[in-house]
Formats: sequence, structure tokens, C-alpha cells
Amino acid sequence: MRLSRTVMLAAALVAGAWLLSEGNGDQTADALVVATAGQGAWDETFRLTANGDEASCAVTRHGSVSDGRSELVLEPHCMDILPAMAQAKFWQEEADGSVIFTENGVDPIVTFAVGDGVAFESIQPQAPLISLAAVE
Repeated sequence: MRLSRTVMLAAALVAGAWLLSEGNGDQTADALVVATAGQGAWDETFRLTANGDEASCAVTRHGSVSDGRSELVLEPHCMDILPAMAQAKFWQEEADGSVIFTENGVDPIVTFAVGDGVAFESIQPQAPLISLAAVE
């Protein structure tokens, strides 16, 4: 029963993204819905904030794709903070504890280091400074 709900939710999200993009392959809509029905699905949500509360959005790490890599779901406002995040599809954990948002699992769009007082702080790109804090 849980798997069928997950499949139905994933289908609804994909359909919603298609409607948002009016079926034209809009990359922003594609980045919004990367969650699919996967094995052992779980969510961990963070608040992504730029330059001390100037702008923020929700970022959700969804399930596990492979060792250290999870699917990434971004709110639309994330692209206002850093337009390149429209291509981000994966949350990749590195051996040193850092996290990268990536489109292909290799090339970083944003690189985060373990933060001081927040979960993570961006180190690449250097501007805008972006932090990730876990949402309770």
C-alpha cells in the first residue's frame, strides 16, 4: 500500500511539473520534480538561505539513489537564489562530509562544507553565501 501511494505521489508530481512547464521541457519544472518512487524512500528537508535571510527556499533530500547520492527536490524560489540550481538533480555526500548539488553526480553546481551553527555553508560558488539548516 505504501509503495502504491509513493508511485501515485510521484506521478502527481511529474504531472504537476509538466503542467507548470506547459509540456515544453522547462528545466525549472524538471528540477522541481526529481523525486520518483524508489526503494527505501525517505525525506530530509533543509532551509536554504542566502546572505543571512535575504532569500530562502526548501530543499529536500529524497531517498537514496546510490551510496552517498540522493535525489534532490527544490522549491521554485531556489532558482532565484542561484539560477544554476535549476539543473541540480542530486545531493551527493563526499567522504569529507561536504555535500554537492549536482546534475550528473560528478560536476558540482554548489558545494557545501559542514557549517558553524548551521548544517552546511556554501564554499563554491563564493557568492552568494548560502547556508543549509535542517528543518525540524
